[in-house]
Amino acid sequence: MTTENGTPLFRYAKGCGKKINTKSAKGAYLVAQYPYLSLNEYYRNLFGRKTAKISLDGGFTCPNRDGTLSTGGCIFCSAGGSGDFAEDATLSIAQQIEKGKAQTQKKWPNACYIAYFQAFTNTYAPVEVLRQKYEEALAQPEISGISIATRADCLGADVLNLLGELSLKTKVWVELGLQTANEDTASFIRRGYPNKIFIESAQRLHHIHIPVIAHVILGLPNETMEDMLNTIDFINRLPIHGIKLQLLHVLAHTDLAALYESGAYIPLEQEEYLEILCRCIQRLRPDIVIYRLTGDGDKSILLAPLWSLRKRESLNRLHQMLREKKIQQGNSDCP
Repeated sequence: MTTENGTPLFRYAKGCGKKINTKSAKGAYLVAQYPYLSLNEYYRNLFGRKTAKISLDGGFTCPNRDGTLSTGGCIFCSAGGSGDFAEDATLSIAQQIEKGKAQTQKKWPNACYIAYFQAFTNTYAPVEVLRQKYEEALAQPEISGISIATRADCLGADVLNLLGELSLKTKVWVELGLQTANEDTASFIRRGYPNKIFIESAQRLHHIHIPVIAHVILGLPNETMEDMLNTIDFINRLPIHGIKLQLLHVLAHTDLAALYESGAYIPLEQEEYLEILCRCIQRLRPDIVIYRLTGDGDKSILLAPLWSLRKRESLNRLHQMLREKKIQQGNSDCP
């Protein structure tokens, strides 16, 4: 984690699990809460207070659904296009934000907000449509930035120009769906583009100073621990700012659900998943912000793994395992 000029804000002492204070750009001493760079700490340093994301549905679709590439989507993707917790797409962007703020303020009354375009592919529209929706979001009170989830193959020059323009006046993040660096797995899940496209898009975004968040799914069909760690190595070699580590959820009415119900796919058990997380955190470059460690499946359509509904239990157990194993992010010489 760094200041805007690249100075590290959190430094860890040599030796597993130890951490030391360091001064931020504002002169305050910061101590990492966990042995990894969490999103909460990143936001608190950046904005000085609790920051919450408001998930939005911009009414977009996806080239993997509209027939451009395919019509079925990725095998795990729900009818909501990975935006099952986004606000109602029939509402305007401003109305969605107001609704999201009203819900969030009950828990964090003094928070600032990130407008998070989450559902489907949020750069897959004419650039003037994108501009209108992004600027409507940014015009709302207490919106401190915009985060845009998209596909690596939906970032044309006109879209990059728009994002670069917006980044000159506000904080902009772009989340790219990698899922895996294993090309065979990517083909099986119907991602729809080769790793080369992801690499090029990450580099182009970095060139215009937009932080890139890589979305990774752990527990994909037929993937081994080695495959998942290879994905972490792949990310480590790229100009990646953040990562989402997402447990693969089996959601109703997806092709993955059919595999699960036939016995062809067996979801990860809790301890198995947490062990994978420990290894990934240990392997991950230490300056990459961890945006997610589990993810949430909509319980109304979640088929498996049902233990994932006990999110707090899983995170508590993960932190216990990190302490016991003396693991910290990027310290791959830990036992």
